Amino acid sequence: MPAPSDRETRRRRTGIRSPRTGSALLLGLAVTVSLAACSAAPAATSSSTATASASARPTASAAPIPAPQLEPEKDAAANLAYFDSVATAVVTADENAGGRAFVDALGASGFDRAQMEVTFDETNIDLQADSIQFSVRFNGECLIGQNGPATGGYHSAVTAILASGTCLVGATRQIDW
Repeated sequence: MPAPSDRETRRRRTGIRSPRTGSALLLGLAVTVSLAACSAAPAATSSSTATASASARPTASAAPIPAPQLEPEKDAAANLAYFDSVATAVVTADENAGGRAFVDALGASGFDRAQMEVTFDETNIDLQADSIQFSVRFNGECLIGQNGPATGGYHSAVTAILASGTCLVGATRQIDW
């Protein structure tokens, strides 16, 4: 029996059975490494850490980033981070939160309840909705949030107000509480 080639040896070691699978695996690895490189801070060696910590002084870049705040004089895009921080806090407290929880939290955070819309938590046949949407008309635009298992969790966007004068398409719940 002839000795296995280098390619066959690599395939056996990695479990890769075809070149196509290997390419997909390498592509996935490359994307993961690229994303990690974009988001990860450079690693420090123990000797540079000891030297840096002995002479380190706080700098402007080391200052904590202030929490987003409602800026009513600015446009919706400038307030999206604040909208997201409020909605994310609701999701963190209860990943299956209903529309009322989002409306109440946004109202308590300074958004005008009269400018809000929210979809129903249940379908017409009393099943839990796959996702809910909620919105705030804000300075001529819409801040829209969506949460639920069908959408992979919380998402948001800034959009134009619809011709109907609303932000959400279809039937919405009356906010009367």
